Amino acid sequence: MYIIGLNGSPNEYGNTYYLLNQILEICKKKGAKTEIINVPKIINSAKLSFCTACSSPCQGVCFKDTALEEAYNKLKSANGILIGSPVYFGTVSAQLKAFFDKSRKLRTEKAFINLVGAAVTVGASKYGGQETTIKAIHDMMLVQGMIIIGDGHVDHDAGHHGVSAQRPAEKDEFAKKRIEVLANRIFEVSNAIKNADLRKN
Repeated sequence: MYIIGLNGSPNEYGNTYYLLNQILEICKKKGAKTEIINVPKIINSAKLSFCTACSSPCQGVCFKDTALEEAYNKLKSANGILIGSPVYFGTVSAQLKAFFDKSRKLRTEKAFINLVGAAVTVGASKYGGQETTIKAIHDMMLVQGMIIIGDGHVDHDAGHHGVSAQRPAEKDEFAKKRIEVLANRIFEVSNAIKNADLRKN
């Protein structure tokens, strides 16, 4: 089992990283191979940082033989992904949005269909746009044909949209409780989809 964390924060080892890393550490203890990909670090490897829809269908010319293409290939082989972003003006970071804008080629290939996905986010205040940011992440997952899960689990409760934290994330006790719940859920659902052989790749 392979579960990837996509860190959409320009602060590579900040609050978003903390949430992703805590969840993936639990998944690792359960037997999954895990990895965190820092999106802002690799998005600039493309010839253009932002998609200009230069071809339709997308040929992936701008990211061929780059760190961005390598990241996309890793996602193709994943069983589950955690997508994290800080709240920027009530939504995801520009870098994370660019990462998905450039994934048009993978959408044509149906590369992410039935890939299990979950979202985490952190804002500066308690009601600082976390839910709208998660909804934006969910929209990107839906457009790729992914299976979206929240932070619910049969041993806990039905959950909500994902893990939402107020910075500093490591001091948000409620978010820390939801970390364990989401870790259990993404591991179990990813494993079930893997065993059912519902992924194209």
